[in-house]
Amino acid sequence: MADDIRGRSDDELRALVTRRQDLARPAPADLSALAARAGTRASIQRAVDSLDLAHLQVLEAALASGVPVRPETVTRLLGADEDDAESSGVDGSGAAVVGSLLDDLWSLGLLWRSPEGLHPARAVTEVLPHPAGLGPRAADLFVRLPDDPATTADEAPSAARAILDRLAWGPPLAVLPAGSPARVSEGARWLLEHHLVASTGADQLTLPREVALALRGGRTHRDPTLTVPAPTGTTVDQAFVDSAAGQQVTDLFVLIDELAAEWGLRPPRVLRSGGLAVRDLRRVAALLDVDEARAAFVVEVAYAAGLLADDGALEPSWAPTPAYDEWQQQPAGDRWATVARAWLGSTRAAHLVGTTPAGMTSSVNALGPDAHWPPARGLRADVLGQAAAAGEAMAVSPSTLATAVRWHRPRRVPSQLDTVVEAVLREAEWLGVTGRGALSSAGRALLAGADDDAIAAAMAAHLPEPVEHVLLQADLTAVAPGPLAGSLATFMRLVADVESRGGATVYRFTADSVRRGLDAGWSVDQVLGTLAEASPTPVPQPLEYLVRDVARRHGQARVGSVSAYVRCDDETTLGAMLADRELSALQLRRIAPTVVVSPVAADTVLGFLRDNGYAPAAETPDGGVVVPSVGRHRTPTQRSRTPVTASVVDDDLVTTLIGTMRAGEEAAAYHRDQLATRQGPALPSTDPTTTLAVLRDAAADRQAVWIGYADGEGQVRRLLFYPERVEGGRVHGTADGTTRTLSIHRVTGAAPG
Repeated sequence: MADDIRGRSDDELRALVTRRQDLARPAPADLSALAARAGTRASIQRAVDSLDLAHLQVLEAALASGVPVRPETVTRLLGADEDDAESSGVDGSGAAVVGSLLDDLWSLGLLWRSPEGLHPARAVTEVLPHPAGLGPRAADLFVRLPDDPATTADEAPSAARAILDRLAWGPPLAVLPAGSPARVSEGARWLLEHHLVASTGADQLTLPREVALALRGGRTHRDPTLTVPAPTGTTVDQAFVDSAAGQQVTDLFVLIDELAAEWGLRPPRVLRSGGLAVRDLRRVAALLDVDEARAAFVVEVAYAAGLLADDGALEPSWAPTPAYDEWQQQPAGDRWATVARAWLGSTRAAHLVGTTPAGMTSSVNALGPDAHWPPARGLRADVLGQAAAAGEAMAVSPSTLATAVRWHRPRRVPSQLDTVVEAVLREAEWLGVTGRGALSSAGRALLAGADDDAIAAAMAAHLPEPVEHVLLQADLTAVAPGPLAGSLATFMRLVADVESRGGATVYRFTADSVRRGLDAGWSVDQVLGTLAEASPTPVPQPLEYLVRDVARRHGQARVGSVSAYVRCDDETTLGAMLADRELSALQLRRIAPTVVVSPVAADTVLGFLRDNGYAPAAETPDGGVVVPSVGRHRTPTQRSRTPVTASVVDDDLVTTLIGTMRAGEEAAAYHRDQLATRQGPALPSTDPTTTLAVLRDAAADRQAVWIGYADGEGQVRRLLFYPERVEGGRVHGTADGTTRTLSIHRVTGAAPG
């Protein structure tokens, strides 16, 4: 194999290093080092795992065909000859297709050429010990096969035939544990007596390769597929695709903003094992009015984009990061580019949240360590890449995409590939990478590796322009005809609840929502004034009545710490609180006509009263109203998370690498020539004790000695040295007619001359 690598042209070496980029890290010194690295099991394993189904089947057939590998034999084993090419999934000449695939395998370094023909790399047989489910050859199992294994197999009794049928298409090994039924044991005994199987253990049978091929009709694969399956789907108008994607992006921004607003005010705790508690995820789903799967996706994608994080407190909680505040002020296209790129490069799998993977006893929590799944990034890119290959404005079904992914990466697909494909497509739809099942224009730019500005521009063209007004209606609702921008969006989330989303967002004003705004420090005049400024029509009378009625009652009752006290000028209100059975847990006790106290903390009293229809305000020790900082809890500044990616070996690096290896190969050849033509014997590497003994003997006998000597520049030179005396760690003598004194520790080896 080393000679094959050395004999390749620069273009062939460039193809090898480009397709197997692990060979370039670290840079090999010469072509011999490249060949040695290309033949290691780890590198071969990586190369085999990267093969598509056509190359893998041809490689397996090559291993089964024997050495040297003959293209016509491989073609026959795959059933790709002219008589049977159609059934093997070959378009055109089967021999030409197989020949081209064999050339690709040689280019990859999985096969190497010799004058006799092609040979598989040694480590390939270790990576594929049972190619195409075939066992070892009969000679390796020390089995003498019958003259016609197929005829003998046809004569087998039913029990023996059942064993052969199970082993024929692999795996070729069968275990017969103690206590097997007598029928099975008799069948195995018949097969052993007729030399159709070999016993490779006390309870293990192995089907020889020749018998398996005979049972398969001379084929290595049941369903050879040597051409890529053409993806099919439904054509969708690209304008509709981009419009649907833009609407999904608008909805995603609203969901992230609502999540950040809620967690900025009431951040949920981080579980001791990491992650978000199930009840907190359900609370998020209820807040956003989505199912738990989509809520988990919103949480995970915001975390991947660095918009949410653990605040690192003594009792840590999940909260928005300072990066979220910066992200919120960016143009919509730039916001999407940040989130979409983070999702595409993330190794977190939101679809695992709520499931219980094999080997685990508890379900996966959102934001938890178990949601980290490294294959997610590669599978996401493969699924979307196959969707892009189907053509523009083509909506491909999940089953078709799963088939395509299985063909392109047969050795690297998870057992639940169908579930993963559906999850990727679902998340891509929520994110706006796809719309109506087809890739959006911005999604294609994202997959093509365009820069952030190009991705942002591709999506910005399909996002609705932000609006700065709402339409107030008499039924206590407000309609935002587009995405709200800036402070108006924050204000509407504060004083109203989102009732429905879509092209327009409907907000509903309730007593609780208005009280929320008053609790945040807004006065009644400020609330009504802001609504009047934001609406092209006057504030409806029912809405004004609601705001003023809530404001009239707001703050009548004041809560402080006793643990807590409640004071109210209206004695009737306090009497109602004392009589309310829903408030019995507060253990309220009247200490004055207008004051009651509770042993419960003030925050709990405040929450209980609000949940039961009262409108208290928190009070400071000096009687002032507490104005909470709404939605401003933030984590410390986070270090930006950069996805772990492999550095790409580009053309310039490959060109430089090939030049370096060529130079290294020439230097190695020159060094070998120098060694072959130099005078004197080969110098062994000797330790100082042996060197001293050789030099002392030579000085005593007045004989010459060959030594290797490292000079001040680190170069080792050969000298024919005549030692005269050895003392003090030095040897004195002559070399080339010149008197020299050499240090013993610089002598690399010595041999009598």
